[in-house]
Amino acid sequence: MALGERVGHVLRGAAIGVAEAVPGVSGGTIALVTGVYERVIASAGHLVNTVRYAVTDVPRGRGWTRAGHQLRQVHWEVVIPLLIGMLPGLLIAAKLLEPLLVDHPEQTRGLFLGLVLASVLVPISMVGKPWRGLEVLALIVAAVAAFVLTGLPQATIEPHPLVVLVAAAVAVCALVLPGVSGSFLLLTVGLYEPTISAVNDRDFGYLAIFATGMVIGLALFVKLLQWLLEQHRRMTLAVMAGVILGSLRALWPWQSEDRALYAPGDHVPSIVALFLIGVAVVTAMIIAERRRLRRAARDLTEETYETPRVH
Repeated sequence: MALGERVGHVLRGAAIGVAEAVPGVSGGTIALVTGVYERVIASAGHLVNTVRYAVTDVPRGRGWTRAGHQLRQVHWEVVIPLLIGMLPGLLIAAKLLEPLLVDHPEQTRGLFLGLVLASVLVPISMVGKPWRGLEVLALIVAAVAAFVLTGLPQATIEPHPLVVLVAAAVAVCALVLPGVSGSFLLLTVGLYEPTISAVNDRDFGYLAIFATGMVIGLALFVKLLQWLLEQHRRMTLAVMAGVILGSLRALWPWQSEDRALYAPGDHVPSIVALFLIGVAVVTAMIIAERRRLRRAARDLTEETYETPRVH
């Protein structure tokens, strides 16, 4: 691989890292738009299989053959540069976001509200047309459940390690589906600010628990989500769209610490402006993604027609 291509993957990784720190902006969408999504997901699957075969085969005396084969299938030439770029991208974004959350919570929520509201178009459009009655019902039920759950008061004590573990395992699943933000999932359960603070404060105890949850999520939930998307794609996407819609409650700019909602009050012009910026950013990414897909489909069609027939 050429040096320029490696540098490009590092920059893509930095963009994904920044996206993962911002609620409503999906790292999966960035990966898809930049053309590395399928290789990243395939590599994650091979890594999970590597661990699975190592755990099951080696103790039984079957050796490392199957585990080694899976490990060689990983696109290391893509994965390593992406990881190198993701870490500084995530750290820089976390450093910039924490003071905004503390000093300007209403404006920050207004920006996040625009980001997330626009991103819900991704799973809705992926369901396709026409929507069936059961899919509409699933969306409504998921939205109502998410609305109720995100209205529960946040805990004021330190989050329990088990809660952090489970939340990280679920949040990492957002990498599988473009349009779903892992940071937003953390925000709805009240773990976004503690996680950002842990990154900035180098709280390695918290980060170790979070990383363990991510590994568990990759090993278990991601495979389950991939199966659901393969076997029950439309219903799964409808539920995800409902969860995102219902969870918008957590991003209403004017609310108390116990999540009681208020009518619009202070800073309306700046909040509306940031909301529109958030909508514009995600909409631009969605348009870029669709253009890329159309271009790829057109190139594939042209390549098919240009391939000479063998008589």
